[in-house]
Amino acid sequence: MKLSRVLSWLHHCRYASALIGGVHLVQMLNIFEGWEIDKLGHNSADYLHRLIETMRRAYADRSEYLGDPDFHPVPVKALIDKAYAKTLRAGIDLNKASASSDIAPGLKQPYESPQITHFSVWDDARNVVSNTYTLNFSYGSGIAVEGAGFLLNNEMDGFSAKPGEPNAYGLIGGTANAIEPNKRPLSSMTPSLVFKQVKPVFTTGSPGGSTIINTVLQAVLNIVDFDMNIAEAAAAPRIHHQWQPDKVFVEPGLNIDTRCSLEAKGHNIVPSSRVIGRTQTISSDGEYTYRANDTRWPGGGVSAPITLR
Repeated sequence: MKLSRVLSWLHHCRYASALIGGVHLVQMLNIFEGWEIDKLGHNSADYLHRLIETMRRAYADRSEYLGDPDFHPVPVKALIDKAYAKTLRAGIDLNKASASSDIAPGLKQPYESPQITHFSVWDDARNVVSNTYTLNFSYGSGIAVEGAGFLLNNEMDGFSAKPGEPNAYGLIGGTANAIEPNKRPLSSMTPSLVFKQVKPVFTTGSPGGSTIINTVLQAVLNIVDFDMNIAEAAAAPRIHHQWQPDKVFVEPGLNIDTRCSLEAKGHNIVPSSRVIGRTQTISSDGEYTYRANDTRWPGGGVSAPITLR
């Protein structure tokens, strides 16, 4: 499966600032390595069923194991272990939806928002940047730093104020992400760079709160496994499942027969009230550099080449 091309680089990112989203992106890509998804057809019912069940399990793990690694021993190696992915994959019934109430964080071994902004940059010297940053909700805390011109965030909602209770995005967390002094709150930010051997192939990322990890996952799968160019990958309808609530949010454009097939398998399909994520992707074939914004958002056409002199 072609996903093996991107996994080695992503593994090297596991201790960087993109730790949280990157861990689960690699985890889900590992699960997908066991299926020839390109033969299923993009956004077919069989493909999306696998995608939903994979998302369900990764977000269940996120709720239990992820937090600031300076305060909590995050089991990165265990989560991205291919043997663990094989176990998760084996637990997926390809003909029937799981119930999120039956899915729990799966490690059995010792530990080893639309309000977010993302941009990607690629210069003439092949220096590549994937940057995601956040205020959390609109205007953050609503407080601007006098004389500095920027807003303070309200990332306290990124913590688990009460274990087992959902935050504003419906995400459930545990004691690993409890509030403590000097601790960093959990985030879904997943800025990603994908290399083939030592050369950058594409960079992508997205805003979207709890949907970010799944948005980046689908962008990578679309490009690597379904041979889409980056504009096609950005425009393709997306779905989102985050374990709890047990709902599959789908964008307009998903085939009605596909939706019916997913419902027949037991999935709870819910139309998304807004676009899921907003990818910002740049790629290069070695000769030309291409850029693709998500045109379904206001301002989505804004994308410009930068020439350094």
